Amino acid sequence: MITPRSTAAGKVLEVLAAFDREHPSQTLSEIAQRTGLALSTTHRVVTELAGWGALERAEDGSWHIGLRLWEIASGCPRTQILRDAALPFMQDLYEATHENVQLAVREGTELVFVERIAGHGSVEVVTMVGSRFPVGSTGMGRVLLAHAPREIQEEVLSSPLRAWTQHTVTDPKTLRTQLDRIRREQVFVSDRQLSERSVAVAAPVRIGRAGPVSAALGIVIAARGASRARGLREPLLRAVRGISDELGRRARTTA
Repeated sequence: MITPRSTAAGKVLEVLAAFDREHPSQTLSEIAQRTGLALSTTHRVVTELAGWGALERAEDGSWHIGLRLWEIASGCPRTQILRDAALPFMQDLYEATHENVQLAVREGTELVFVERIAGHGSVEVVTMVGSRFPVGSTGMGRVLLAHAPREIQEEVLSSPLRAWTQHTVTDPKTLRTQLDRIRREQVFVSDRQLSERSVAVAAPVRIGRAGPVSAALGIVIAARGASRARGLREPLLRAVRGISDELGRRARTTA
């Protein structure tokens, strides 16, 4: 049987996968150590990737992801259509709140942030565009988990849940009840689940008002201003409905 690492493409993917938010820049030796590939093989793969533009070398000799790879990734249809439809409504929502506005999708049991708008006065957050978190860790993730297929929910609920703060819900029974409430109420307030400094208000984005859930839209505010969360419900729902309507319109015109 041919394993991914035994193929040329597999080695390329191993090297690219070595770069993430915690390891954005690495030396050749560090890449080899993280991938488990021989140093000579790592050197060959890195050189080929650099020649194509997928990797770039810094002045100190370390390597990081290149612009060419970002250009290709930005054309991903799943996120491009979503971002194009969502951005005008996200901008309106930011103008109405002047807080962090974030858009995320689910991939398996993970949450991926695909867009964000923030201002100088917005609370600092631990998330950023392109970052991934377990889907049960954030308010937006729990909205997506509540509308995920049953097998995804059971996989998450049957696995150990990380406590990011002292407020993080990790009890499966409590989380299951929370997911039921999210499905009934649409808007979910996540109180210091991922960070002690922030509270998130999130809601599902659908393809059309009654279509399947495609993404989650959220507003992140400072925990000290948590009393404002209730007042963010209506502006968030207006934005979600607008994005859902636009996604539904685009789906109909391409059908």
